[in-house]
Amino acid sequence: MELEPTWRKSSRSGSSGGSCVELAQAKDRVAIRDSKDPEGPVLLVSRAALRAAIRAVDE
Repeated sequence: MELEPTWRKSSRSGSSGGSCVELAQAKDRVAIRDSKDPEGPVLLVSRAALRAAIRAVDE
């Protein structure tokens, strides 16, 4: 039996209802979804890939 992931909204998401991203730990990966579409697709990435993507955006 798998447990439901605990989703948390990104601190970078705005409160105005625009772009909202939620993250959840999923075994050895990070799950990412659109908070406005919780039944929609989920992107699974390694923690290293997520860190690299965040660094690339911050540059």
